[in-house]
Amino acid sequence: MINKIKIIVIIALCMVSCTTIVESQVVKLVDNQLFVNESPYFIKGICYHPVPKGSNQRSFYNLTNDLALMVEAGINTIRVYEPIDDVKVLDEINEAGIKVIIGFGYNQNGNFDILSGSFINYIEKYKNHKAILFWELGNEYNYHPEWFENDIKNWYTSLNNAADSIHKMDTNHPVATAHGELPENLALTICLNIDIWGINVYRWDNPESLFSEWKKVSKKPLYLSEAGADSYMTISKDRFEQGNNQDAQAAATKNILQAIFNSKESTLGVTLFSFTDGWWKAGENDVQNPGGWAPNSSGVPYDGIPNEEYWGIVDLGRNKKKAFDVVKQVYTKTN
Repeated sequence: MINKIKIIVIIALCMVSCTTIVESQVVKLVDNQLFVNESPYFIKGICYHPVPKGSNQRSFYNLTNDLALMVEAGINTIRVYEPIDDVKVLDEINEAGIKVIIGFGYNQNGNFDILSGSFINYIEKYKNHKAILFWELGNEYNYHPEWFENDIKNWYTSLNNAADSIHKMDTNHPVATAHGELPENLALTICLNIDIWGINVYRWDNPESLFSEWKKVSKKPLYLSEAGADSYMTISKDRFEQGNNQDAQAAATKNILQAIFNSKESTLGVTLFSFTDGWWKAGENDVQNPGGWAPNSSGVPYDGIPNEEYWGIVDLGRNKKKAFDVVKQVYTKTN
């Protein structure tokens, strides 16, 4: 009887331990290529900030349907602009076979931000989660020196220090930043702890020139953290008519992705902007408005104007736009 009790206890302890074991994952850079557990990984991604109609706040209420659409389109990576502090959401993303680039803001009122240092608490909490691809600090902050006492050097110093703190805590994931256009020498000189440079680039419908320019200034890997086009033409131009125009978005998306995938040896990939439309950006959040503003955005195809609420490859009802089929065609046919 005692032996039976011992056996039962041992089995129970084993069951408990088995449920708490976290399978570690190593994401690393080798010769400027990304590897996940020794397998090469090319980012076929999408920027993902789902805000419902009538709201200004991100919500994962439609996550299951969104992931199904992403899988259909061949998307393997989503880039988020703020941390996902919900293990169930991360679990579901992982189960869909998709990985996440987790972005941290500078000042988020102490909510996992860089200014307070609380971002490190998030990394400690989730660094072993299999959904994580890498960490990313900031998004186009180089356009906003006013946030840093009108001295952008303050941001670069904070960025470099934050990356150093992450490296000391987590040796299994690289650290990136998302920079607006090609970084200047000041950024590259100060931010030596950045492993991957994400670049938000809008150069009409062909970002190809970025790759040769990058090779002249840095030997580190890069990926396109934002690229793409919206589905609204403020003016008629380049054979595309004014107004809602999915053809313009689809044509630009095709050209942009082809340029990137034709230069796979020069980049880690792309997170196309964006998965859903964002009705919260340019006016009342319960209607879709043309207009909006983004810094250094005159290169948005094909009207040179970023209509901020029309960037999705699906609309808020998750109806596929023509650009969705373009993404699907490119992503699913590329190994």
